[in-house]
Amino acid sequence: MRPILGIVTIIYLLTASLYAINTPPWQTPDEPAHYNYVAYLATQGQLPVLQPGDWDQAYLSQLTSRKFPPELSVATLRYESHQPPLYYALAAPMYLATQNLSEREQDVVLRFLSVILGGMLLFAAYRILEMIFPERPFIPLTATAFIAVLPQHIAMTAAVNNDTLAELVLAAVVFVSLVAIRGGLGPRRSLILGVLLGLAFLSKTTIYVPALLAVGAAFWWGGRDWRRLATILGLALLISGWWFIRNMLTYGGLDIFGWARHDSIVLGQPTTPQWLSQFGVGGIASAFLTTTFLSFWGQFGWMGVVMDERIYLALFFLSLFIVLGFLLALRRRGEWSTLQKRSTLLFGVWLAIVFAALVWYNLRFVQHQGRYLFPALIPLSLFLALSLGYWASLLARLFPKSATVQSSLNLSESIIFAAFYLGFIALDLIALYWFIIPQLTLPSA
Repeated sequence: MRPILGIVTIIYLLTASLYAINTPPWQTPDEPAHYNYVAYLATQGQLPVLQPGDWDQAYLSQLTSRKFPPELSVATLRYESHQPPLYYALAAPMYLATQNLSEREQDVVLRFLSVILGGMLLFAAYRILEMIFPERPFIPLTATAFIAVLPQHIAMTAAVNNDTLAELVLAAVVFVSLVAIRGGLGPRRSLILGVLLGLAFLSKTTIYVPALLAVGAAFWWGGRDWRRLATILGLALLISGWWFIRNMLTYGGLDIFGWARHDSIVLGQPTTPQWLSQFGVGGIASAFLTTTFLSFWGQFGWMGVVMDERIYLALFFLSLFIVLGFLLALRRRGEWSTLQKRSTLLFGVWLAIVFAALVWYNLRFVQHQGRYLFPALIPLSLFLALSLGYWASLLARLFPKSATVQSSLNLSESIIFAAFYLGFIALDLIALYWFIIPQLTLPSA
């Protein structure tokens, strides 16, 4: 399966490159603010400070409605300045190396850092899932392929932001944690986990709890050695603690994440209490579920570009098909190994935590965006692969009885993988050339 994984990765890199090159500058959520963070760190040699004026709802609405015309500067959009610094430190040398380019050209070039990180994420996801289901190569390959072809995920991994790095670091934490669950939490693994957890704290707050969950699972199922756990947490804080202290000194009080400062400056952003008074609980719940579903699969630009409703209808029925297959596949968990049972439980809690974080965020601000589920994309991809594996086993029963069980299963898995993968590759290109480019490109003068 490794050669096929290589092909999947190459096709992802090509597709993501097409998105990076052809998506007009600034036309992914928050991209100007992430770019300005990189620019400030690269040119000033210090971290930016989030302050009043970094968010201007009226001006941002003008920019998005007019498709970011060149005569309107994006330099004042700095509302991501509270983000942990790791991604921006990696991007800063790339910014300095391309200073001869225009701002808009630099934005496109910087997108390729995320594209490369996305390719690394595919390898990390495959290694995680291969470790869990080594005897079923269809599972890790299909799950990894889903990450590689999900249209919204491609769009986000072809943009200037810290999302893909955070997903990659979290995947590394989970991988080492699973190694510890399988073979024990020894001193070397404790040190590696401590370093990775520290890097997770410097990547993005959305992965803090899932990363701690993975470390907790490694501790609980890997020997329950409190000294090892203390080593992990102590080393993580040694690496990242300066960031939290800096935030308290900069923003005051116990605002170690900069969230209080962020909430105080994003004036004009729609809030859930406002929507509650207008639309009621039912209206908000309906909007949340609908928009989150659409934007998980693909709702592009600043949430303004939707695909044909027939595409979403097909994806809705596909989702039902996947959920049903996964529930039926769970009935066979009695045949799973201990590692497979523990990993699936870990992944289920991981997904629940990420979904709960999305709901919690939406209790304050209206942020019905499916991309906030991407920190749990590896669990979601595993559940999808288990579902398709179940349907493949049913399809195998339709083949002539003269064929061996294994050959029938291999053939059915190949058919389902090819149909699924090629269908999504086509959808990726349709999304880019039929919706993103036509609707986001500035009209020619």
